[in-house]
Amino acid sequence: MPNRKSVSVQLFFRKIARRFESIIFLTKALLSERNFIYLSSVAVAISCALAVIVLKSFAHNVFIFANYVNKYLKLPYANSLFPIIGILLTVFVVRKFLDGSIEKGSSKVLYAVAKKGGILPKKQMYAQIITSSLTVGLGGSAGLESPIVITGAAFGSNFAQKYKLSQKDRILLLACGVAAGIGAAFNAPIAGVLFAIEVVLTDVSISAFIPIIISAVSGALVSKILLSQEILLNFKQEQIFNFHNTPYYILLGILAGLYSVFFARNFRKIEGFFHRISGRGYKKALIGASVLAILIFFFPTLFGEGYESIKSLSSNHPEILLENTLLESYKNNGWIVLSFIGLTVLLKVVATGVTLGSGGNGGIFAPSLFAGSYLGFFVAKSIHLLGISDSLPVANLTIVGMAGILSGLFHAPLTAIFLIAEITGGYDLMMPLMIVSSISYAVSKQFEKHSMDVKALADKGEVFTSDKDKNILQSIDFLTLVDTDVKTISLEKTLEPLVDYLSTSNQAIIPVLDDKQKLLGIVDFENIRPIIFNSFRIKFTEVQEVLSQPTEVINHDDGMETIMDKFETSNQLILPVTKNGKFYGLITKVDILEAYREKLKEMIIE
Repeated sequence: MPNRKSVSVQLFFRKIARRFESIIFLTKALLSERNFIYLSSVAVAISCALAVIVLKSFAHNVFIFANYVNKYLKLPYANSLFPIIGILLTVFVVRKFLDGSIEKGSSKVLYAVAKKGGILPKKQMYAQIITSSLTVGLGGSAGLESPIVITGAAFGSNFAQKYKLSQKDRILLLACGVAAGIGAAFNAPIAGVLFAIEVVLTDVSISAFIPIIISAVSGALVSKILLSQEILLNFKQEQIFNFHNTPYYILLGILAGLYSVFFARNFRKIEGFFHRISGRGYKKALIGASVLAILIFFFPTLFGEGYESIKSLSSNHPEILLENTLLESYKNNGWIVLSFIGLTVLLKVVATGVTLGSGGNGGIFAPSLFAGSYLGFFVAKSIHLLGISDSLPVANLTIVGMAGILSGLFHAPLTAIFLIAEITGGYDLMMPLMIVSSISYAVSKQFEKHSMDVKALADKGEVFTSDKDKNILQSIDFLTLVDTDVKTISLEKTLEPLVDYLSTSNQAIIPVLDDKQKLLGIVDFENIRPIIFNSFRIKFTEVQEVLSQPTEVINHDDGMETIMDKFETSNQLILPVTKNGKFYGLITKVDILEAYREKLKEMIIE
């Protein structure tokens, strides 16, 4: 039994929460719709930024602790044990507290936009924070950015649901949460805006830019105030572009595109392998975590996000990476260092695949930056050691390489360009960033039609990012088109009560409900037409005698494509809608097509 003090604390916080909600509802009533969206974008951004601070701080402190264990407690390979603990704890939390499942990867955000009208479960507001902090914080070779994206999207989606905003505004606030998450994680608001627009939203009007910008800036500002700059990925040295090195950047762009294809395909193979392993939960987690532990034993830089090793490469001190490894005595040998880095970049996909495939939670955003920096360093250092050029700046290619892999994997060149430009503190490398990102994107696109996030969904036909017709349909909030003021009847009645109603109404089908408002079936006017004009049969014919089941029923959270498919397969013009298992109303295909026409007109005007 909880003690009185804990109960009092819970009641106090609930009271504060209720008052806060009351203030928000009052503010919504006082402000215009547009101004309330601006305020909401700030609220969502602050919530998301605080989640970023918790995640990043935890992961950074565990990394510091692991280094302390290595250097001061003289246990140089103890960090191989941390990922095993982290992945097993993640599986335990998912099985015991999260109903046995958790949605991984920012592709789930794309799915929510395309198929669910921007609706994400409430548990995503905390599930990603807990599980990814355990996995990545304790050394899993993945990133925190995808969990941050899902968390931010969930904050935006559930805020909109809580305060009864339209589907259009719900998707907009979802994008605001994504922009705030990326902005806060890297202190890069421009990249946050571009990621939200380039990856999450495929069609966006000018009016949507302002809330997304406000949210990205707010998230980055909170992060800048509260989060130590040491935790963030940033570079302080000055980078200068020499146009004579352009051929090397072109080479890096080609290699980055090819590596992106290599990473994407092998990552899917590893995930597929773990998916096929018999048995679930701890057995799979232990197999994957053990493989990861072995990899980290030989290549400690695979531990966690790997941002510290990126900083070491860019500062021209790659020999640091060989400390606490079996090759530490060879750290002054350039070729040994280069071979170590080359093997690391190839093994990164294995480390990330086993981390996520075996039950850990994280994303591929950070691994793409990690692999890009290592690839850029490998190319530049190889050119130095082979004597091809002594003037090629290794740090520049190390930094630009990150944009190459990010662009190739996510098919988001603008995000890649501006993210790296922002975290380097200047735009001196803008030209090489454009060269490498665009070439990598072009090469990757040649072999992989869809990005890492979209590939699995596209194979199932669950997301459409280039079909404008479907994008317009998905922007329609169909619940606003549902007629909830309809005549219903119970199963025990006769048809007699319907005669007067049908003579004065255009309602073609009558839903039949039980006492709990559950839909039992329908009475179709066309089916009872022969009876309706016979007073004797009307009086003595019970509803259950003419009851029929609708060929399709629409659920309130169905995406617009699913709804249109149901209309097509049923060959009906009117279908019933249910919400939370209860009858909600009727919707007509004509109303949807009219809404589509209006949306199309709005887009043409804009």
